Amino acid sequence: MPLALLALAVGAFGIGTTEFVMMGLLPDVANDLNVSIPTAGHLVSAYALGVVIGAPLLAAVTARLSRRTVLIGLMGLFVAGNALSAFAPGYDSLLAARFLSGLPHGAFFGVGAVVATNMVAPARKARSVSLMFLGLTIANVAGVPVATLMGQHLGWRATFLGVSAIGLAAIASLALLIPHDHAQAPAVGLRGELAALRSLPVWLALGTTVAGFGALFAAYSYITPMLTDAAGYADASVTLLLALFGVGATIGNLAGGRLADHAMRGTLFGGLASLVAVLGLFPLLMSTQWTAALAVILLGAAAFITGSPLQLMVMEKASAAPSLASSANQAAFNLANAGGAWIGGLALAAGFGVTSPALAGAALAVLGLGVAGVAYAVDRGRVAPQPTRERLVAVHVPQTSETLYR
Repeated sequence: MPLALLALAVGAFGIGTTEFVMMGLLPDVANDLNVSIPTAGHLVSAYALGVVIGAPLLAAVTARLSRRTVLIGLMGLFVAGNALSAFAPGYDSLLAARFLSGLPHGAFFGVGAVVATNMVAPARKARSVSLMFLGLTIANVAGVPVATLMGQHLGWRATFLGVSAIGLAAIASLALLIPHDHAQAPAVGLRGELAALRSLPVWLALGTTVAGFGALFAAYSYITPMLTDAAGYADASVTLLLALFGVGATIGNLAGGRLADHAMRGTLFGGLASLVAVLGLFPLLMSTQWTAALAVILLGAAAFITGSPLQLMVMEKASAAPSLASSANQAAFNLANAGGAWIGGLALAAGFGVTSPALAGAALAVLGLGVAGVAYAVDRGRVAPQPTRERLVAVHVPQTSETLYR
């Protein structure tokens, strides 16, 4: 694997850290800015909104530029957004800065996935994507806990300055390691990128992402009350347990990349089926502390084993112009985040119990399997050989004695 993938992973590490660290900093931010915690929670939504809007928009605006230049520019915007967050004088300015920080997220992963696959042999494409995503999963293991502790001891502003420093390191890595020949501007331009989004298989792949990762976030958004109220863990133990989720996500991401290079669709179906099983067993697994810890690891592994095949499937369905579709898949991830959390919340509000969001997630994973099955049927229909009419042609051969003898 080329060393340039490390530069993409560093950028992914910074993005993953700033995306998830706000959950741990909400009380500190709320107290410092004199707002309620629910109001401070809008800072999480502002970032997600930035991802959904920025992913297709920035990919479209930069369609004619060198992908290497685009990646460096996106990381520069990321640094600016986090620096503005650190120096925001009030809540409204912080809300705007968080929205700005989210804008480059999806486009960076989308364009980065295209660059990563261009640098390796076809048999290693999924593995290259998983190595870029490795930065995101490691952020959940190390980046978010360390950044949260930094915010609690040095102030939440110091956390965003630290994330900005990670972004600067990513810019330097991208400039040094990303080769010019594998990250040139695409030949198709914006019109070709938009044309790729008119494909039904692309939209079915995006729908699988929304349903599959919506299943994850339906449960993960409410994992803390499950661990404390159902499994009996103390509040202080939750941070360590969430790091276990990152460990499971890292394992699933690496395994998914290797398996998808051998059987992309089989890995996708297997991952979604595993997610159905894990979420379906969540009420039982949350009955004891050790099985609850195991459930957190399994949830991360089962969800992220599908990450690389989903990203690669979208890119293959838009193979002529993959940058915009690849970035749109990142917007789909964040739609899954918002939609899954909403559906899980409906199950809680209906009084079905503290573990009911996991069962709602299992239903979403079944839906994801169904959409993936439809996509598979569409693909088979498109490549199935069409019946042809054979035409018999009569050829006159002179019947000489010599030819009859032979």
